[in-house]
Amino acid sequence: MSADTGAARHPRGNRPRRLTARMRLTLSYTLFAVIAGTLCLTVVYVGMRYIPNYPLVSSNPRYRSDAPSRYEILQSLLTASGYALAVLTAVGMIGGWLIAGRVLRPLQDLTDAAHRAASGSLEHRIALTGPRDEFTDLSDAFDEMLERLQRSFDAQQRFAANASHELRTPLSITRTMLQVAAADPAGQDWTRLLTRLQDTNQRGIEISEALLQLADLGHTPPELESLDLADTTRDALAAVRDEAAALGITVTADCRPAPATGNPVLLRQTAVNLLHNALRHNLPAGGSVTVTTGADPARPDRVLLAVANTGSRLDPKTVATFTEPFLRGRGRIAEAGSTRRGHGLGLAIVAAITDNHHGELRLAPAPAGGLHVELALPAR
Repeated sequence: MSADTGAARHPRGNRPRRLTARMRLTLSYTLFAVIAGTLCLTVVYVGMRYIPNYPLVSSNPRYRSDAPSRYEILQSLLTASGYALAVLTAVGMIGGWLIAGRVLRPLQDLTDAAHRAASGSLEHRIALTGPRDEFTDLSDAFDEMLERLQRSFDAQQRFAANASHELRTPLSITRTMLQVAAADPAGQDWTRLLTRLQDTNQRGIEISEALLQLADLGHTPPELESLDLADTTRDALAAVRDEAAALGITVTADCRPAPATGNPVLLRQTAVNLLHNALRHNLPAGGSVTVTTGADPARPDRVLLAVANTGSRLDPKTVATFTEPFLRGRGRIAEAGSTRRGHGLGLAIVAAITDNHHGELRLAPAPAGGLHVELALPAR
């Protein structure tokens, strides 16, 4: 790397060296003290000029008066004023330096925390104590930023690890099947092997497409148009009808008008993902799914898509993490059958699409078991 490149990457190295903030505050305090003292002494000096200029004498002629004249008084005043200003300047410098150091001490803590964060340590918190002021507000905001950065960084690490695992699994399965077939070509059921290879390859394709879609949602704003969330939900119900029949799950729908503004393709994908999640994480037999659309009872300015299913009892703390990619919690692992397989990105994609539409996604465990999901979008 050249010196020019390094200088461009670190522009602070090109900044001219100035006095520190503490020294500038010290000089400001000192200058204020000197100006205030000078003004006071000037007022006194101007007032002394009105003293009579004739010699002062005693009322008793027998006593000789040694009272000074106005000129002598002014000369003494100027000398005393010089010493007073010198002392005031020294006191202002020392006191200003101490006061500035005490005032700027929280900034040093912020600087140390910023350097730690820049080096990759996000666990440190300033936790500034004392009464609420500008510095404590700044400290609290900085601590909140560090906490959010840490959560985001941890989620990114989990996402990368889980994505690598999910993509490696179908490749490992494919390699194993191919190695077994190569070791014993004559004893293979080639039709069954090709079917399994196609299923495994399709799973890898679905995971890759879901990852690409999840990445695009964070950078590309969707094209919005007027639509009815009820029509979008009916299309999604038609897409999952065969899967629901194969699983033996009863689907009940009440699609009332829900005019909104959004991207029809993304919202259809959202409804399909919610239905897939409700079907694949249901009871082994005799399960049900309830789908409703219409106005949001809690907020008149929003429309609602609600999907509820039966299933095992869920912990509210666990439910709060269901939108994380590749979540694999107890009670959320799909059955081994091909119709119940998932890649753990469905609700994560739903959450990303909801954010892009300025909506709200609410997940709550049903008292009798299962999950209740509500997607609220701004009404048209």
